[in-house]
Amino acid sequence: MSHSVPYSDLFVSDFDYNLPPELIAQVPLARRDDSRLLVLDRRGGAITHSTFRSLPDWLRSGDLLVANDSRVLPGRLKARKRDTGGAVQLLLLRQEGESWWALARPAKRLRVGTTLLLQPNEHSSSLELEVTVAERAAAGLVLLSGAGLSPELLSGYGELPLPPYIHGRLSNINRYQTIFARPLGSAAAPTAGLHFTEATLDALRLAGVGWATVTLHVGLDTFRPLTVERLVEHKMHTEWCSMSAETAGLIQTAKERNGRVFAVGTTVARVLETVGDRLPHAVEHGYTGMTDLFIAPGYKWRVVDGLVTNFHLPRSTLLMMVCALAGKEAVERAYARAIQERYRFYSLGDAMLVTDVDREN
Repeated sequence: MSHSVPYSDLFVSDFDYNLPPELIAQVPLARRDDSRLLVLDRRGGAITHSTFRSLPDWLRSGDLLVANDSRVLPGRLKARKRDTGGAVQLLLLRQEGESWWALARPAKRLRVGTTLLLQPNEHSSSLELEVTVAERAAAGLVLLSGAGLSPELLSGYGELPLPPYIHGRLSNINRYQTIFARPLGSAAAPTAGLHFTEATLDALRLAGVGWATVTLHVGLDTFRPLTVERLVEHKMHTEWCSMSAETAGLIQTAKERNGRVFAVGTTVARVLETVGDRLPHAVEHGYTGMTDLFIAPGYKWRVVDGLVTNFHLPRSTLLMMVCALAGKEAVERAYARAIQERYRFYSLGDAMLVTDVDREN
């Protein structure tokens, strides 16, 4: 096992594994923090089975957890073409000014200038909303423009976009939002944060563990399978992210006091590492920008010491990031154990903690 295998030597197929379909969680547990927690020591490779409610026991006073506070957009929309009445499915991905980039299905016959009428959702008494295809791009991407396309207005038209491996509807759709979600903008939930409750946050505070947030609006890469064979050929799509000066200061203070910085989810890890060596500047001015950072084995970590995350899909960039932090062989063993112990996988499943030392009592 080595953390330093350059990803130029790795193939996407190196990150494949077989998962029994019944282990893909279809509904959330009764309580968010009922989740199990597999703890992986990134130094020695030791695996311990715990519960998410016990997360504070695995952290030290002075450590800092950083979470993603992005809220999932009700971005799955039904529309019809004004001229023919043909049905179109849309998935909003990213706002650009007053316009939105979206995945359209079918997109083949959508031309620049095509007018679409968005259909109100079942909870709304709104009228149809007119939008226009302003631009087309590859892979079914279209840029939609129209008066008043604000995230708040769209709540009367869209539904939350559950991942394709979740086959039913959630009885409580708020369970696909974190309890600390604030700005609307994500096409999918930052799922590592779904396990946290107010009781968890209180217990962390009592344990002397700090808490901070960043924002990354989850975009296209969550839905896009890797189409290349070699990792070095993969190009990440860009996602908008932001870190406040206050959060940057908390990270800097934790580092100066030998505390560890834990990313709550792979999205947070991308933000922290995007800021990276620019942290002193971010302490003064904050950071806002786009990130296309691809983290895979061989990556040199600058900020992140540990990771709270879910169990990810085979061949995904998210799994590659976990391998970059803990080592590919160690992660393979951890996933094999999780399957053996019947952990729940993917967005509504159980959690994993990648840390650097054994539990301190």
